[in-house]
Amino acid sequence: MITSQLDCLGPTAWGPPCGSAVLKAQPEHFRVTEVLDIALSGEGEHLWLLIEKRNLNTEEVAKCLARAAGLKVRDVSYAGLKDRKAVTQQWFSLQLPGRADPDFSSIWNANLQCIDSRRHSRKLQRGAHSANHFVIHLSQLQADVPLLDARLRQLATHGVPNYFGPQRFGHGAGNVQDALSWAQRGALPPARGTRSRLLSTARSLIFNRVLAQRVAAGTWNQALSGDCLAFTNSRSHFSADRLADNDPRLAALDVHPTGPLWGLGESPVSAETAAQEQAVAAAEPQLVAWLLAAEVEQARRILRLPIGALTWHYPSPESLVVEFTLPTGCFATAVLRELVALTDEPGGGLESEI
Repeated sequence: MITSQLDCLGPTAWGPPCGSAVLKAQPEHFRVTEVLDIALSGEGEHLWLLIEKRNLNTEEVAKCLARAAGLKVRDVSYAGLKDRKAVTQQWFSLQLPGRADPDFSSIWNANLQCIDSRRHSRKLQRGAHSANHFVIHLSQLQADVPLLDARLRQLATHGVPNYFGPQRFGHGAGNVQDALSWAQRGALPPARGTRSRLLSTARSLIFNRVLAQRVAAGTWNQALSGDCLAFTNSRSHFSADRLADNDPRLAALDVHPTGPLWGLGESPVSAETAAQEQAVAAAEPQLVAWLLAAEVEQARRILRLPIGALTWHYPSPESLVVEFTLPTGCFATAVLRELVALTDEPGGGLESEI
């Protein structure tokens, strides 16, 4: 029975924690900036805003912008969800056909500011940003610093297992329990947002369990016969049989084995990989049947997470600041849990970004 977020994760790849630390002692200790590689034209019916928020989640900001602009929330778009207890910069777009830019001056405050605004011909799509850049301050650090430095170098070179983070599963794994409840009834939540969240939770749980088995076997970063491989930032995939022996792209963290995001369609894996994934799915028959009934299309997700431009320093003996960039859809806690055992301040939630 799943009773906590940690039940939804799996083993670490690089050994026990090098110590302990507090995550998010204050919002400024967790900074995230979206990396957006889209050239905005300066013209069009969509107003794009780069917003810096503090102690607000993404949906709260979207509602605030909609009210100020006299729009429905569905006319406000964003690329990804960002944490509440953090300082984050992310883009929003508002559809304003034939309208001038609204006056937002009444909503800006210490927790909500506009950094940039531009017009564009298209709205912002989910997942349109290319990456997220993190600056994370871990406080109350108690660690073996030489061991921690060695671990950080190891992560920079070899990456980490690409687990979905604990917030995907809700406080006390509440999202998992809700998904199971709906699956047992053979029904879907009527609210689109709730339906999407719980279907995503079910797929994330199955993926994490596949990944956990590969980590335990030491094969999460290897290309096995029957595997399906993908490049870091590509949604396309190909058979491991097409990878030549000693292909340098695997060691260079350009190409990775993948795991399933369960759904309709024929699985692209075979042999031992297919048997392992089917066995994991068979352990959750109600969730699998629920996903298929919802007509969710299967997809693949890389098992290994490369960490871009990882740097670190120690502002004091009791604190560590790490800075790195991750592809969209990946979680900072996948990196941090390979370093130290994390505790969080009330309301911290051990969350990360997508």
